[in-house]
Amino acid sequence: MTGSPTVEKTITFALLGMTIVTGLVDAVSFLSLGRVFTANMTGNLLVLAFSMAHVSGLSIARSSTALLSFLLGAILGGRIMARASADAQIQFAAQAFLLEVAFLFAASLCAIGYTGRLLEDSFQTFALIALMALAMGARTAAVRKLAIPDLTTTVLTLTITGIAADSSIAKGNNPRLARRVESVVAMFLGAALGAVIIHYSISAALWLGTAISALCSAALFRSMRSSGRL
Repeated sequence: MTGSPTVEKTITFALLGMTIVTGLVDAVSFLSLGRVFTANMTGNLLVLAFSMAHVSGLSIARSSTALLSFLLGAILGGRIMARASADAQIQFAAQAFLLEVAFLFAASLCAIGYTGRLLEDSFQTFALIALMALAMGARTAAVRKLAIPDLTTTVLTLTITGIAADSSIAKGNNPRLARRVESVVAMFLGAALGAVIIHYSISAALWLGTAISALCSAALFRSMRSSGRL
């Protein structure tokens, strides 16, 4: 990651904020849209496999929609990042993050009035899945290009492994322990918060995710402008 110390600090906090959004988004999709993940594609791929094995309560259509939409979002994010030079990746990532905000905003509007008790194949259900997965795909593509260690925002398996494998108990030196723990806590809090909020309003959970994502993007643009990188 390149940039001034201020920008680097801001991008770290921004990605932690977006990790919270991941928890919110997957809480909505898994608990309210029929056991489907829209941010964690490892989990979604497993759910899709279970669906094909005719496990009750799961849907091939919903899981496929999430996977294909995530891939499309990743393509959009990848096309944005493909134009970035080595010293301009943060600026272009910030543009990809605006795509996330736009898709989450659309999902928040789409979720108005949604109760999670609509017909399985309703347009609103699939629109929500698609919009949320598009947002997560675009963001994940940008974060992948930034390649900031232990700040993937959507997957924590390697982060949690690192906490244990690099610990003093395992004769390691605990590199980036604080960041790793912060990532885990951020996603946990986002998921827990989402699980609570959807009892009252699914749309409210998405509005909160949109607001956090927008604040993170705004903070990043502001820090780059202050450092003269915009």
